[in-house]
Amino acid sequence: MKNFKIILALLFLQTFITAQSLYTDEDVEICKSKFDFAVKKDLKNKPINDVMIEVGKTFLGLGYEAFTLEKGEPEQLVIHLSGLDCYTFFESSLVFAKCIKNGKTSFEDYQKELTNIRYRDGKINGYPSRLHYASDWLYDNNNRGNVKDITQQIGGIEFSKKIDFMSTHSDSYKQLKNNPEFVKEIKSIEDSINSRKYYYIPQNFIKCVEDSIHNGDIILLTASADGLDISHTGMAIKMDDGRMHFLHAPLRGKKIQITEQPLSDYVKSVDRHTGIMVARVLEPK
Repeated sequence: MKNFKIILALLFLQTFITAQSLYTDEDVEICKSKFDFAVKKDLKNKPINDVMIEVGKTFLGLGYEAFTLEKGEPEQLVIHLSGLDCYTFFESSLVFAKCIKNGKTSFEDYQKELTNIRYRDGKINGYPSRLHYASDWLYDNNNRGNVKDITQQIGGIEFSKKIDFMSTHSDSYKQLKNNPEFVKEIKSIEDSINSRKYYYIPQNFIKCVEDSIHNGDIILLTASADGLDISHTGMAIKMDDGRMHFLHAPLRGKKIQITEQPLSDYVKSVDRHTGIMVARVLEPK
């Protein structure tokens, strides 16, 4: 009887853990293939920024897929590797890179590191605990030593803008529309963002600081839209022309790609982008 109770307890625990994540067998296989690739290429012994790029390039040609994280209530760790948007693309590359450098390459390790990167303080505590605003993601992961915000260091100027897009467009977010109590929490997060100092490189000055941007740096493109901080994300990648280009998941209907234009030209070519913030991925301690 005692053994039977232990077995029941273990089964309950396994069900509980599974209930915290949402993924498919395909996601598990894709995860395994990335780790197998890392072993084949001996990526563990490369600098983490180069690992980011090598992993990122394995996603080239994969289709853009939006709203993959907006699944299920309450909040769950959603893993969806068969289609990525601009955020989940750089996020996945970062998570794989950290796991590879730490020598922790099981699917469970990937889940743990993804939770650490995606959620405030690395903990799932409902929908508002997800780092929805990229500037908030930058602040939180900078403070916890996952990345370093180098924007001011390389010549950035103050980014002065009121951020309130989610709270003022709550009907556009299923979880906010279905859970009005979350709007108050999101508003509090926006107030925190607005109380901080952020910096950005205006689009006309990106070329001037290009030599200070490294291969594998995370690039956050600042938004022209009212109330919004970041309109797009990706990674800097140095190409054969000696210039920094942009590795990213562009738009719905397109595939993950490297821009033909250098990063500075790309940003200037899109009206909704006003400049960039730059995050440098730090080696795991």
